[in-house]
Amino acid sequence: VQLVESGGGLVQFGGSLRLPCAASGFTFSDYGMRRYRQAPGKERELVVTISSAGGSLTYTDSVKGRFTISRDNAKNTVYLQMNSLKPEDTAVYYCFVVIPRSLILWDSHWGQGTQVTVSS
Repeated sequence: VQLVESGGGLVQFGGSLRLPCAASGFTFSDYGMRRYRQAPGKERELVVTISSAGGSLTYTDSVKGRFTISRDNAKNTVYLQMNSLKPEDTAVYYCFVVIPRSLILWDSHWGQGTQVTVSS
């Protein structure tokens, strides 16, 4: 299993970024995906989840109305569109998937992360 994030960078307050996460090594369309972020000195937090078919979305309150997650199962890629960025969105953003090995065992897989820095 491999998750590869990209699209991070430095952006000004109010700007936008799009973070793709390319997946491989598993049947992408069978699994929900999550995006997490970790700001300096803070715990890693769940930002958004998307179901396997893309019909169910859950956002943390701080990003509602500004971030949009989507997926293209033909390209094995999930996208995080981030608009109206704020300095408090500065963090390393991670892609995450849980894949079961059996009825009672699961493997968690993380991407390498991509840095997003929002300047004020």
